Amino acid sequence: MKKEILLTVPSYFREDMTIRMFRFGKGEKSCIIVGALRGDEIQQLYVCARLVSILRDIEKDGGIISGKTVTIIPTAIGASMNTGTRLWGPENMDINRRFPGDPAGSTTERIAHALLERVSSYLYGVQLTSFYQPGSFIPHVRMMNTGHQNPELGLEFGLPYVYVREPRMADHTTLNYNWQLAGTQAYSLYAGKTTEIDENAAEQTIRSIIRFLNTRGIIRSESVPGQLSTIISTSDLTSVSATTAGLFRRVKLAGAHVRKGEQLGFIMNPLDGSIREVLKTPVTGTLFFVQDGPFITEHSVVFNILSSKK
Repeated sequence: MKKEILLTVPSYFREDMTIRMFRFGKGEKSCIIVGALRGDEIQQLYVCARLVSILRDIEKDGGIISGKTVTIIPTAIGASMNTGTRLWGPENMDINRRFPGDPAGSTTERIAHALLERVSSYLYGVQLTSFYQPGSFIPHVRMMNTGHQNPELGLEFGLPYVYVREPRMADHTTLNYNWQLAGTQAYSLYAGKTTEIDENAAEQTIRSIIRFLNTRGIIRSESVPGQLSTIISTSDLTSVSATTAGLFRRVKLAGAHVRKGEQLGFIMNPLDGSIREVLKTPVTGTLFFVQDGPFITEHSVVFNILSSKK
């Protein structure tokens, strides 16, 4: 294992922030894994830390295939993780909305530029990321529909679903979108929780990455078979949004099978406890995403349902 420095960000008030990388093997830049780009992505950092430990043991046992390299960047936002803030504190900016970056720009733009410049030289890229809303997903692989995506390769992670999403304008400044345009086969993995450690989801995510590295001929290690994956798109999902704000109480969790008209949750008046709205599913299917924050704002998406195939 080689420890390398991607970038050092100077600070006037505390020690400089150093973004570190861990490299395994020698030769072709085969796969790079990027962890937390936001200061509250604890689960993503945890998965990367576990992967560093696992790959260190695999390398000791001679399990990195000759001529292949795997690199892990656990986090690119250490200072914000120290303070527990999701965004880069000094600028109040989301680094995953600053790509492709600018070497002469603001701090977040310089971090984004340095990161993209390094990761785009790899054949495969895996980002452990989180959603802009607090919530839980069915574990899945996600990528943007850029015209460069390869969802069939995403099946090799062995997670239940490979989701090819139509990009919005705001997505054009994300790592996944720019990574694909730079020529890397890039995949985003949703690893369960964000602000807390979910051991079961972490194990599933780690196994999926080890499985992918094995299948791609980058490492040689024991791995358990994955699930039979299904490729889905935006048109397969139905959203359920709130028409009022208030305290949110869930009835169903992510992964649950629901039938049309079934109750999913309800919104309470935070002052007197009266029920403002009952949320029901308009279709039969599987709960793909469930928002789990205690408060719901008006018109926000609370559930995404993967419709059952007829």
